[in-house]
Amino acid sequence: MRYQEEISMENQENQNQTQEECTHDCSSCSQNCASRDPKSLLEKPHEMSHIRKVIAVVSGKGGVGKSLVTSLLASSMQKKGYHSAVIDADITGPSIPKAFGIHEKAYANEMGLIPVKSRGGIDVMSINLLLDNDTDPVLWRGPIIAGAVSQFWTDVIWENVDYMFVDMPPGTGDVPLTVFQSLPLKGIIVVTSPQELVSVIVEKAVKMAEMMNIPVLGIVENMSYFECPDCKSKHSIFGESHIDEIAARHGIASVSKLPIDPAIASALACRAFRFS
Repeated sequence: MRYQEEISMENQENQNQTQEECTHDCSSCSQNCASRDPKSLLEKPHEMSHIRKVIAVVSGKGGVGKSLVTSLLASSMQKKGYHSAVIDADITGPSIPKAFGIHEKAYANEMGLIPVKSRGGIDVMSINLLLDNDTDPVLWRGPIIAGAVSQFWTDVIWENVDYMFVDMPPGTGDVPLTVFQSLPLKGIIVVTSPQELVSVIVEKAVKMAEMMNIPVLGIVENMSYFECPDCKSKHSIFGESHIDEIAARHGIASVSKLPIDPAIASALACRAFRFS
């Protein structure tokens, strides 16, 4: 009992000392003190940027078609008359420029970085738009990668963007944590596939969002089934879906299931293909 009292007194003394030495720079402090503003970690965008809504597209595991879903979302909102933009936050595995058929490089002026526009007018920023060669690897450690993603928000001039979609790397590491803390997210969309293992891992992404008070806007199950072009019967190539059960457990009302469509794969393989 006496030992517990001594620990409590020591913790109180440390807290008082921390408050006295506080620099009010919460980004460099791990203390959960009363002066911490939950919005204090948010990064300000470039002074010339105007971004209305930011939505992150995440997954618990790679290879589920997250970049495809991001591209489809941006293209869909652009076709509805909104100005869309995409940040390719998957620094070590960027695929957004390929999805939009973008081959030119981004450039900078005295004011900041200028995103590259797709044929349909979607603003895109990716590390591949800054490398000399698309196949050059990015050999950076986590904090540097996370810093680069932050610069896509702070140093790029995003003009009159209605919907910005952030294509995240898989998992719950440095970049997702940085985006969740630094960008004013309206919510996330979780992408998964029907395999049992992936269905288990996707809950990690959902729980991370819940822990950080980020709304889960919906779940997209990619490669959910294959529809025979002749008889129109549906076949669960990767097993039966469990996505409805996961959504129900977490109170997520919006669930979409995308079929396996060879036409999309063929289009993406074509160099002339571009999302609008």
